[in-house]
Amino acid sequence: MPNNKNTYTTEQKLQLLRENYQSKLPSEMLILQTLAESLGHEEQDRNTLDELRHRLHKLAGSGSTFGLVELSEQAKKLELEVNAWLNNTALAINEEAQKSFLQAVIALQDTLDQKVTPHAPIVYNAMGASSKQDKKTVWLIEDDSNLAKELSLQLESFGFIVKWFSLAADAEHASHNEQPDLLLLDVILAKENIDTTELLSLLPGLRELRCPVVFISAHDDFHSRLRAAQLGAQGYFIKPLDIPHLVNRLVQILEQEQAEPPRVMIIDDDITLARHYQLTLLGAGMEVKILQRPETLIEEISAFRPELILMDLHMPDYSGHDLAGVIRQHENWSNIPIVYLSAETDPALQIQALERGADDFQTKPISDIQLIASVTVRVERARLLTAQINRDSLTGLLKHASIKEEAELALIRSRRSQTPVAIVMLNIDHFKRVNDNYGHAMGDVVISSLAMLLRQQLRQSDIIGRYGGEEFVAVLADCDVDSALQIINKLRLHFSSLRFTHGGTEFSCTFSAGIACSTDFPNENAVALIALADEALYTSKRNGRNQVNAKLAP
Repeated sequence: MPNNKNTYTTEQKLQLLRENYQSKLPSEMLILQTLAESLGHEEQDRNTLDELRHRLHKLAGSGSTFGLVELSEQAKKLELEVNAWLNNTALAINEEAQKSFLQAVIALQDTLDQKVTPHAPIVYNAMGASSKQDKKTVWLIEDDSNLAKELSLQLESFGFIVKWFSLAADAEHASHNEQPDLLLLDVILAKENIDTTELLSLLPGLRELRCPVVFISAHDDFHSRLRAAQLGAQGYFIKPLDIPHLVNRLVQILEQEQAEPPRVMIIDDDITLARHYQLTLLGAGMEVKILQRPETLIEEISAFRPELILMDLHMPDYSGHDLAGVIRQHENWSNIPIVYLSAETDPALQIQALERGADDFQTKPISDIQLIASVTVRVERARLLTAQINRDSLTGLLKHASIKEEAELALIRSRRSQTPVAIVMLNIDHFKRVNDNYGHAMGDVVISSLAMLLRQQLRQSDIIGRYGGEEFVAVLADCDVDSALQIINKLRLHFSSLRFTHGGTEFSCTFSAGIACSTDFPNENAVALIALADEALYTSKRNGRNQVNAKLAP
């Protein structure tokens, strides 16, 4: 094993943690025995039983995690016995009951000699593992050449690279050497006289493509959709196609594939067990923070911004109920999923916990694989729900209120790190003419194209929102005025080079932009900076459009 702790793999770190846990068990057994021996003195029994319950609860929840299944099972039985005494208002422990309990506690020592259940290595499949590319490749399998050409042009105008196959067999052949980012295919291919939902079962190359699959179809019946779902389809769109809606879904699917790692906060007084969970989730590519001091809960949540909180229900100083209640008092964090991870097995208490602010209840011990799967699925669902609430349906960008809120948070972070943040307002020039000349559907295509371009060209750390109509806001972190001008001018030139087609007519669009930077206006909040960027935008409009201006300090 390496000497440098920084070179340890996740599995090696977990093994060291297991060894450390097991090395501390003999002293823990001695403490439990001492507490059990002191029972029978009524004036101190309640405090002693509380301490016993706490320690047995921790062993019940942690033993199996570290390979000692028998220890967990026996500790749980003893915990239930202690709970029964505590629930007895008379709290009378006779000599025979105390002696029997002491013998059971002493017998816990024998479980340490039991064979340790080997820890199965985990094959991690982490969220956020994909690398970000400027353009994504879509394979389109469609035997209607007119539809395929039109769809290809539209997708390319949104920044996709489209490879069209009129025959599924050709795509199958190409799959031996290439890999698309997404597969988009018609449900019925008349030329091959086959339903592509069956085709995927017949052509192993297509079936084994490691990419999302989206179907397009003229059929909207239940059985067609069911078959698509059974094949793992992540989208099903009906002809005639709503192109902006289709593109928005494709972007959403691909963003999920390259999403940022989930951020998970763990609140558990058993630090060794919490560290095990942390290492397990870190190994799965997540960002994980253990809350050491519950008194700093809100400050830590505000700084770390977790997407899920794993929390024990029973802790000595603060219960999970109490901490969940504190979190739910804050509007900003009222929607964070809270999952109790506890050795509590009483269904009534589990239901009570769910009624008091939690979203799920997982019972300790929990396997590493189950922990990773549970967290991953819960975060994915939370992200989808958040997106539906906070994001514009046409572009997938943040809505007006959400981008203002994110801009303020970005400004707070920039002041903490003493780095600049640039606020950019963009507006498509003469957009009314697009709607008047080519229709609102084409206007939606233009808006979605600019949204796509912003997503592709700006950094993952930048924040983008649709402020309203044809107007957008971008928040560029760690970016000064000169850098922002360079970035947005590059975007402006790229957008003006896009060609849109409607009814055989080709046209292009431009945008104007304004910038305001926090270093020029250090005392202003995000709302004021947005207003200043808006002033710079209208300077660009007055000066002839298709340009970028910055609002500088007076």
